[in-house]
Order: sequence, then structure tokens, then C-alpha cells
Amino acid sequence: MKPDVSLDFQFTSSVEKVWHALTDSDMLAKWIWNNDFKAIVGHKFQFRAEPSEWWDGIVDCEVLNIDEPNSITYTWASAGETTTVTWTLTKNADNTVQLKLDQSGFSEETKARPGAIEGATYAWTEMGNKLKSVLA
Repeated sequence: MKPDVSLDFQFTSSVEKVWHALTDSDMLAKWIWNNDFKAIVGHKFQFRAEPSEWWDGIVDCEVLNIDEPNSITYTWASAGETTTVTWTLTKNADNTVQLKLDQSGFSEETKARPGAIEGATYAWTEMGNKLKSVLA
């Protein structure tokens, strides 16, 4: 199945440093949101952002798979929609790291709503840019 959102980021940091940014609660808070994440399959956690009039600011998640330091997958449930987020790390020949984000499982209703997938893509792009500054 083709992901609904698919993005690639390049980093000059080591695989270990990027993996740490994906799996450490304090690091995640620097580039996504406050959370109670633990890198344990089956762990249920939340990302907590500033609520707005349209959204309560809570994302419920559960760790589905960990293949350290290659990939991590978790659910992402918010505003009545549950998707799956997978981060995949690849070390390139030039010692850079490619980080791929795939988010899939948006409902047909959401995919049909103008701007919904673009909004998710924009949000993840902004978070990826914050991650670049956190790793710098």
C-alpha cells in the first residue's frame, strides 16, 4: 500500500544520533511535541500539543514495531483518525543519513477533503526541519 504522506530527510549526523532523536522522549519533545514515549513495542503514549478551537492537542499512539536502529512504527490517532507512522533510517555511502517518513491509513473521507493530506505533509515537513536544527 502506498503511504498517504511520504517524505525524505537528509542528515549529516550519525545513525545513532538520529535514532536517539526518534526514540528519546526528551529529544522528541524538542522537534515534535511533549510526550511520554518509551521505545518498547506495545507502549501506549501521547504527544501533547497546544490545543486550539479545532483540536484538543492530543495524539494517542502505540509503538507497533522497533528494528533498532533501522526503523520504528507507531500508530497516530487524533481527531477521529488513526494512521500509522513509520520512520526508516538508511546510512548512505557518504556517511549521511536518509530518514524516511511514511504515514498511511488516512480514511477516504479525509483523503477527499481538500488540503488534509497537504496539511499533514506540511506539518511533518516543519517537524523534519526542526529535527535538522535539533541535530545540528
